[in-house]
Amino acid sequence: MHNAHFVRIIGYHMDSLLRRSQVRINQINTSITRELMGQIDWSQRLIAIKGTRGVGKTTMLLQHIKLNRELNESVAFINLDDLYFADHKLTEFIESFVMYGGKYLYLDEVHKYDNWSIEIKNAYDYYPELYMVFTGSSIIQILNAQADLSRRAVIYHMQGLSFREYLAFTQGKAFRTYSLSDLLDNHLTIASEIVKQLKPLAAFQDYLRHGYYPYFLEGTAVYGVKLNQTIKMILEVDLKYLEGYNVTHATKIAKLLYAISSSVPFKPNISKLSERIGLNRNILVHYFHYLESAQLVSLLSTPQKGISMLQKPDKVYLENTNLLFAIAENNTELGHVRETFVFNQLKYQHGVSLPTKGDFLVDDYLTIEVGGKNKKATQVKHLKDYLIASDGIEIGRGRQIPLWLFGFLY
Repeated sequence: MHNAHFVRIIGYHMDSLLRRSQVRINQINTSITRELMGQIDWSQRLIAIKGTRGVGKTTMLLQHIKLNRELNESVAFINLDDLYFADHKLTEFIESFVMYGGKYLYLDEVHKYDNWSIEIKNAYDYYPELYMVFTGSSIIQILNAQADLSRRAVIYHMQGLSFREYLAFTQGKAFRTYSLSDLLDNHLTIASEIVKQLKPLAAFQDYLRHGYYPYFLEGTAVYGVKLNQTIKMILEVDLKYLEGYNVTHATKIAKLLYAISSSVPFKPNISKLSERIGLNRNILVHYFHYLESAQLVSLLSTPQKGISMLQKPDKVYLENTNLLFAIAENNTELGHVRETFVFNQLKYQHGVSLPTKGDFLVDDYLTIEVGGKNKKATQVKHLKDYLIASDGIEIGRGRQIPLWLFGFLY
């Protein structure tokens, strides 16, 4: 279709939207891609990618398009926060897009458009030749949205960068991932091969402070500022979609996050917390779970107790170590940083709970104790399956594994 004809039929504004789409796709750098991109089944008609602000959802979509699609009227990358949608419905756009050859539609930040779930559902049902991928904040409950997308969408979750991925960006080292069982059986060989190519400890310290979000590509000097802005946006914008949430709650939740970041680790006393930050006890318990959905915290409970919206967790960690340093840089405790890192890297692909002895119980069988290079197995040596995750060592021995090596799980 000639571009002038396209303008006459569907209007100048829509054509401008598609032009911006192609500009963004052309400008994206594809030299390094995230592991998740190769794990997604892009042949599905409806794909949902959830993740918190700043982890790289938009970049991954643009990279996928550039690497796999011809840039013509059959492809569009659309941000639903675009001013175009202040005066146009998504349904209207999709109808015209399909009518004039559109086949692959990538929708970014769907939670910023009020009726996103219903209109995406209708498009899926009405246009069987249309393939759609959409991204949204991790706080939106895709399965429980207004329209039932659970039977239609294949849902993926995007985590922040692993230490392995961080090394790919910063040092150009393309290491493979290793399963937890690989680490159990062969950690000495694996670590020895990696150490031949780089010295991991210095890079690991950098990663703990500013390696989880791709902001470091724009410079580490402003990393903390950008991350604090992201936290503020999650509290003031993303969480506002929760029933009963308001801006005054954002200030109170910020106090809660500071309390978590400066504890060793945080064991919530709901009554005292409720009084301290000025939130009703039941609302506070719910907010712990909402903050976990928003990828600001991670909750830990015993296997018997489990985690439900009505129960307080036994321990609360910030979701990643970068958040610790951004919120309370001068009040962080080394043991807390180590545990936060291990929990974060494990929970992406494993079930993690609180054991009676040790720090973490993984998949109901493996106990992990976290500490420094001189950490002993005193508390867990009576167990059949245990590991010591030790900071400050390049290569482990026996059941002692270098802490940094847990950053190669994904």
